[in-house]
Amino acid sequence: MAFEFKLPDLGEGIAEGEILKWMAKEGDQIREDQPIVEVMTDKVNVQIPAPRSGKISKILVKEGDIAKVGQTILIIDDGSAGTVPSVPGSAPSTPRPVQAAPMTQAQPAVPSQGSLATPATRRLARELGVDIGTVRGSGPQGRVTDDDVRKSAGSSRSGPATVAVQQVPPAQAQGVPKEELVPLRGIRKTISERMLKSLQTTAQVTHVDEADMTELVQLREAFKGSAEKRGVRLTYLPFVIKALVPALKEFPYINSSLDEQNGNIVLKKYYNIGIATDTEQGLVVPVVKSVDTKDIFELAAEIERLADKARRGQLTLDEVHGSTFTITNVGAIGGIFATPIINLPEVAIMGLHKISKRPVVRDGKVEIRDMTYLSLTFDHRVVDGAYAARFASRVIETLQDTKRLLSEVL
Repeated sequence: MAFEFKLPDLGEGIAEGEILKWMAKEGDQIREDQPIVEVMTDKVNVQIPAPRSGKISKILVKEGDIAKVGQTILIIDDGSAGTVPSVPGSAPSTPRPVQAAPMTQAQPAVPSQGSLATPATRRLARELGVDIGTVRGSGPQGRVTDDDVRKSAGSSRSGPATVAVQQVPPAQAQGVPKEELVPLRGIRKTISERMLKSLQTTAQVTHVDEADMTELVQLREAFKGSAEKRGVRLTYLPFVIKALVPALKEFPYINSSLDEQNGNIVLKKYYNIGIATDTEQGLVVPVVKSVDTKDIFELAAEIERLADKARRGQLTLDEVHGSTFTITNVGAIGGIFATPIINLPEVAIMGLHKISKRPVVRDGKVEIRDMTYLSLTFDHRVVDGAYAARFASRVIETLQDTKRLLSEVL
């Protein structure tokens, strides 16, 4: 009997996925629950098992193509009599997808015109005159990275890499397109849709305040040696997260969501912090769970682990779900402050910015202190400005008070 294998529901808010890798080919015999296809969603990569045993009679979606949830992607002949009629738009009748566990290093992809690469990497290849179909990828699942493209460009030239346009004869250069079409899909499409929805459905206001981080800078230096002995890189982020906990407990509406359908504000009594992470594929927000139960070393290790998985495209759905409040840290990049957009369905998000030495008046004297700006964007439908300002002040008080912070971080 011919069984239509439809792309199953991959999690909340996921409507489609890119077929990243087929783990069997047409004509192969497969067994039930055998991982059969790897799909890249807007959040994570997942491996989906075969819903039944049989022979693959037809693969309907090629690697690199996009499939919608509920779309038939594979035909399996299980050997029984009869056929299963195709019901357009029917719901997928397949088992739940298996979350992709940390994967072993994938072998480099066979060079082809369908090489896996982000739009930015493809653009770089065109600029450097590199045929991306001939580049062997070193990234997850054989994905071609920017470094792969640069290495390929360097090995094909005796001198420094130059843009492709400079090597094209004048007559041909006149016909070089002035524009480029980049499909809006995957993580980039999801970011686009969610940011727009966030702005269209919430009343967002940003409050900005400054914090004297001098004592925290010294405290971090004092703990760096202990962190290194544990094999952990200690940044300022774990300290900020710990400073958030008492403030979130004191101001519970910041740690909430709005259930418009039932007319309720849902106050969360657990503290899961989303950490906005920059990756080659786009902005991803892995979630550090139960931060109130972890010390700074445990937080630092968990942040590092999740960030590494995010950059390798190996986060599971559980690792990107369930946040109650989000932090976006742009301090390492620069800028005075920004107005971050709320990560729905949360009510607020905090932006951390670079710490720099500035002259500050203290007790009538000018001193050089390590200062930073904190920005808090909140949904004014749930939180009033004064409430948000008091919450930010509470966070800053903890960051500036070494004794109070020490009672939180250990």
